[in-house]
Amino acid sequence: MRLRFFPLGIVVTLSLLVIVIALTATVRSIAAPSATPAWLQAHVGDSDGQISTVVLERARALYLKKVAQGAVRNPCYFAMDATRPGDMGNGVLGRRYYVICEASQSFHAISSGHGGGRNLKGTADFSNGRRCSKNFGNAMDSELTAGGAYMTSEAKTSFKGFYRTGAKQDVAFQRTFIQFDGEGEAANARQRVIGGHAAQVLRGMCMRKSPNSSYADHDGLVPFGKLVDYAGGRSNGCTSWSPTDAQQIIAMVKDNPTTLYIYPESRDIAAVAQAAKSHSPSGEAPYWNASCLKEIGAPKFWPRKTLEPIIAQYRQDHPAPPPQPVPMCKGP
Repeated sequence: MRLRFFPLGIVVTLSLLVIVIALTATVRSIAAPSATPAWLQAHVGDSDGQISTVVLERARALYLKKVAQGAVRNPCYFAMDATRPGDMGNGVLGRRYYVICEASQSFHAISSGHGGGRNLKGTADFSNGRRCSKNFGNAMDSELTAGGAYMTSEAKTSFKGFYRTGAKQDVAFQRTFIQFDGEGEAANARQRVIGGHAAQVLRGMCMRKSPNSSYADHDGLVPFGKLVDYAGGRSNGCTSWSPTDAQQIIAMVKDNPTTLYIYPESRDIAAVAQAAKSHSPSGEAPYWNASCLKEIGAPKFWPRKTLEPIIAQYRQDHPAPPPQPVPMCKGP
């Protein structure tokens, strides 16, 4: 058997060509949204705990795009369907926030709050109920949810005050906030301080003498309140999760950013509203959760260029009263 030897230049050229072809195929496989794997397709649907087709397709496309750009190395990504009900009644919360980890074939649907909006009485009503969202928008101080593409960013933990447990123990409440950076109509997410956090807040604040506390102010006082869980309610436009879910999500994205896609965008809202106006058959209209659409009639998107002047004028016509000092706590 005789061995044939090719000139070194040809061997090097062929080797480089093979490497380029391999790298090109790898990049294309990452950059191009691949077909939904069978295990994930099993979770697609419009029932509670499932993810609707358009929401998954857009969430995957965003994630794969950011992976290809080198902006994301996190094996998991998020999606939210804000057209679904947040409160199912009888203490049951709608599962409309999705944590998807394709490498480990993991899919979890959990509850999440939606923007409550505001009712500027006599001027404009863009408020939302606990169950379904009718109004969406990206205006400053609107407290509305804006759909679109987001990236998780830095985590900020801040002290909110003390609360008393059922065992009569005083506990410092610190809440972590994950900042979101948005694109397109959601590009002002950082300006609006839009992000994700646990659906917990201190209510009924008062000040208590505690000079030895590391949280005490220059007068030796610390804030004190009642810890309220509002996982079944609304938010100020942020994505809010139950305390347990928040702890897990924050651990996943701390120092390891990933993508979040929130449905619907303004184009979806406009299309659904038009379909409702023209009484198009539901099968022909763009996707919207059927039960919420029946409840709200037609959704509305409030663009910032329209809504921000309205909010500014309302603030001018209804100036806020001077801030009052937080009262001292009564009792022990």
